Formats: sequence, C-alpha cells, structure tokens
Amino acid sequence: MNRSLMNIYRLGVKELNSLRRDPVLIFLIIFTFTFAIYTVATGVQTEVRNASIAIVDEDQSELSRQIRASFLKPYFKKPVLIGLGDIDHLMNAGKYAFILDIPPDFQADVMARRKPTMQLNVDATAMTLAGNGAAYIQTIINRQLAEFISKSDSQPKQAVTISMRTKFNPNLQSSWFMAVMQVISNITMLSLILSGAAVIRERERGTIEHLLVMPVTPGEIMLAKIWANGLAIILAVVLSLYVIVQGVLAVNISGSIPLFVLGTALFLYAMTALGIVLSTFAKSMPQFALLAIPFFVVMNMLSGGTSPLEGMPKFLQIVMQASPSTHFTSFSQAVLFRGAGIDIVWPQMLTMLAIGTILFLIALTRFRSTMSAAR
Repeated sequence: MNRSLMNIYRLGVKELNSLRRDPVLIFLIIFTFTFAIYTVATGVQTEVRNASIAIVDEDQSELSRQIRASFLKPYFKKPVLIGLGDIDHLMNAGKYAFILDIPPDFQADVMARRKPTMQLNVDATAMTLAGNGAAYIQTIINRQLAEFISKSDSQPKQAVTISMRTKFNPNLQSSWFMAVMQVISNITMLSLILSGAAVIRERERGTIEHLLVMPVTPGEIMLAKIWANGLAIILAVVLSLYVIVQGVLAVNISGSIPLFVLGTALFLYAMTALGIVLSTFAKSMPQFALLAIPFFVVMNMLSGGTSPLEGMPKFLQIVMQASPSTHFTSFSQAVLFRGAGIDIVWPQMLTMLAIGTILFLIALTRFRSTMSAAR
C-alpha cells in the first residue's frame, strides 16, 4: 500500500514537472483564470445599459413629454424623436433597439379612462436586451402613468403594494453572475484538456514505453495524472477567486471557498477521468480536441448555468443528470451565491463522486487496453 502511494506521488510530481515545462499549457491556465474571466465578467451584461430608443410622439401632450423624459442614463441613451413612417426602415437597419409609438389623443384617452394602447417595437436579435429592456420600458411607463393620474386625485390608491427585495445580488449586477459562472466553465474546459493532454503527451513523446517497463500499474498512472492536473487547476481556481473575482471585480462571495474547493476536487475527479477516456480514443492532440470540444460545449450549455435546467425538455433534463457538470453547477451556485453549507449540497457532492467513480472505472479499462496494445 505504501509503495503504491509513493508511486502515485512520484508519478504525479513527474506530471507537474512536465506541465511546468509546457509554456503553452501554463499560458492557457493563467489566461483562462485571469484575463478571460475579467473580460467576460465586464464585457457581457444581462442588464440594460445604454440601450438605443426612439419615440414617435403623435400626441405631443404633457403626458407624452413626461414619458419621453423618463428614459434616462445609464439604462437608455437619450430618446430620439422620429416620424411614424420611419419605424420600419430604422428597425430593419438596426439603428434602434426600441421604438415607442405614442398614439394621438393619448393623454385625453388616459384621463377619460379609455385604456389606450401604445406600440413598442423591439429588435429581438439581441434577445437578452429585448426581454429585459421591454420589461424596463413597461415599468417606466406604468410609473409615469400612475404619477400623472394621481395628480388629479381621481384615481383611488392601491389596496396592495408589492415590495420587492433581491437577495444574493441586490443590485442585479451581471458581472457577479458572469464571473462565477465563467470560473465554473473554465474548470470544465481545463479539466478535460489537461488530463487528455497528459496522456497524449506520453504517447507523442514516446514516454509511454518507459511507463510500460516500470513497476507501476495503470491505476497508479491514472491516479497520478488525476491528482497532479487536478491540483494545478485547484490552485488556479483559488487564486482566481481571491485575486480576480473578489479582488479586481469586487464580487461578493457569500459561501465558503474551502467547501467550494472540496466540491471542485470531486468534480475534477470525474472530469479528468472523462478526459482520459477521450484521450484513449485519440492518437494526437488535434483528434483529442475534436472529441473534447463537443463534450465541453454540451456540458457547458446544458448544465444549468447558461439557461435554467427546468426550462429544458423533460427528456433532456433526465439525460443531463448523468453529466457531472450539471451537479457541479448546482453545487457552485448554492455555495458561492447563496452561502449553502455541506448539509444542503451533500447530494450534489455524492452524485459527483458516484459519476466520477463510474468514469474512473471506464477510463481504467480503456487505459489498460491502450497500454496493452502499446506493448
């Protein structure tokens, strides 16, 4: 037992030294957990910022002018007045994200309780901006209508007032969400690349023959690659959370980072095993990349981080339960966003361990057959 542990340790040290001498992979790790996270968190926004809006004011009343003046920075750019006949041309040209048409006699109809209709034209090619921006505009108009009507004291006060309080991200800053989710996405990508590259590197450099004549087992070789590459990623993740996410981006992490690291280790156990499985089917790095990219894209897009899992078809929800990324995303959001403890996230951790063990056994079988074929 002690000899086996020493073999795993020494082979892992060899993996770390091999990684240290690979400048491309070192640059990839540093870039992925620093600049890539910062640029995505600050560049991709889900809230409305500087949205272009034009208004067709066919009423030219006090109320219509009040509505026009209510679209303020930083949510919207200064509204531009256009003619009714320009709507289709400007929308087709993509000049404005929103065009609001205020009909004639709008103020008179509001005062007479005739319930007039306003038309909002939305450029839905920018889907997130279209959905959030339309909700913003509706809220702004409703607020202006309520203020205008209340001046005459003819509108009875509402019996119920809804008070909204946002937890975990009070200001709804997209950078808080994007930074953490980018860390999760990068862990998934690098765990596949590093573990698979470790096996491919042995084959391309001819060192696989050296391993065959050494008194080590395939299981020891695999475990060494898993802990070495997993350790490199965990160190990068910890530094990224403290320096980039909390330091530079000032993201408030509610939960325990040590608990997140523990869950990340279980996830890496599963993902590095999957990377080794894929590497046994590839003979070179280009082939491995062609195999790994579809796995990464599917797991990243359908794990619940990009879109809610509940919004997917039922069959797809069931299938994605076999992916470790689904449970890791749920675990990460609970710990980092909501401050959940191990008493809440232990089912996800146990599931990742079970999936990782299954993938490890599959990888061990494939790795043994690969080494046997190389003899």
